[in-house]
Formats: sequence, C-alpha cells, structure tokens
Amino acid sequence: MTTLTDALLDPILAEDPAGPRITWYDDATGARIELSALTLANWAAKTANMIRDQFGVLPGGRVAVLLPAHWQSAAVLLGVWWAGAEVVLDADPDADLALVTPDRLDEVDTVAEVAALSLDAFGAPVRDLPPGITDYATDVRMHGDQFRSSGAGDAVLAGRSQSDVLAAATESASAAGIGSGDRVLSSRSWSHPDALVAGLLAVLAARASLVQVSSPDPEATERRVASEKITVRLDG
Repeated sequence: MTTLTDALLDPILAEDPAGPRITWYDDATGARIELSALTLANWAAKTANMIRDQFGVLPGGRVAVLLPAHWQSAAVLLGVWWAGAEVVLDADPDADLALVTPDRLDEVDTVAEVAALSLDAFGAPVRDLPPGITDYATDVRMHGDQFRSSGAGDAVLAGRSQSDVLAAATESASAAGIGSGDRVLSSRSWSHPDALVAGLLAVLAARASLVQVSSPDPEATERRVASEKITVRLDG
C-alpha cells in the first residue's frame, strides 16, 4: 500500500533527489540547515524504522506530534506516515507514541511511549531527561536509512484520510500559486492540521522547495528572498 510519504516523496525523488527540498533557518541563533529530498527521505526512513521496530507502532496506530515547524519535525511527520500511522497534533492520551519537545513532556505523561527532540542544529541530545523518556537524536541514528512500508491505516492526519489530505494539499498549493520548482519562503506554524497542510504538505505535493524560518527577523527577509531565489512567499 502506498503511504502518504510515498505519495509525497516518490515524485520528488524521481525528479530531483539531490536538489534542496527543505532549508531551515533560525534567525534567533543564526542556524541554517539544508536537506535534499534524498537526505529528508533518509531521516524519515530512520524515524519510520524507529517507530515500527523500537516502539512497536503498527499501521493504523496513532502518534502524537507536538513539535514546531522545523526540518526535524518534517522528518518525524514523514516517518510516522511511512510507518502507516496517523499523526495527531495534540496530546492525545490514547496515542501509542508521542514525539515532543522537552517543554511539552507534561502534556503527554499518560502516553505509553514518549521520545523527546532537542531540535538542536547539531543533533545534541536532550539533557536530564526523566527516566523512561527516549532521546530521539540519540536513538534514531541507530536505525536504517531505508524503509519499506507494510501498510497504513484509514486515517493519516487528525482523522482525515490520505486522499483527503492529498487533495487539500494540492488545493492549497494551487491557491497559493505554488508549482513544481518553486522556492517557497514561510514562517508559518504547523500546529494544527490546516496549517500543516498549507505550510508543509502543499509545498511537497507541488514538488516545490520550502525555506522555513523560525524566529524570523524582518530585516533579513529581503536578503533571504534574493539569496534563496524565493519565488513564492507564504505570509503569516
């Protein structure tokens, strides 16, 4: 069965595996990370292997993702979908697994399995994690960077089906004027399903490239538009 990740990444990998797919900036720290489609797929595969093999999440399982818009969050989301699980963007107590930032651990204290992400630009682990909490950055590296899905559940995002999510992503890309090869600048949140569709999935569905900025500095925007060859800007 084709998963949402297969549907999003396969056309990109066939067309332009080495070109930039997600470029992430943090204007508060000066960090910049750029991932090709192939590198993004490798991180997603490691995450999918971790979800399936380490945490035992089966196709149709539910995974709570409480993460900001970030390149590692994109890899996590694609990994969850590749494993055939459904993403929920809140602290669902019935989730099989939660992937969260350390400041949100209290929200998922009833979830059976929890992994925390430092989101450090250099992959540093989370310090002083409570017992029983997995450090994503440490453990994900032990998993393989190739993945073959064994199926998927009926829902992929907060109860929505794969076909509904793909249709919404395609419609959002068209409404925003995003097409294949575009470089899309955004500082939008991915904190709820519609925002995630518009801010990330629409870009991938259109086979475009995302430049995502955290803590945006308005004075850097015009320079970035020129340096990153931006063709579409998502406001807000």
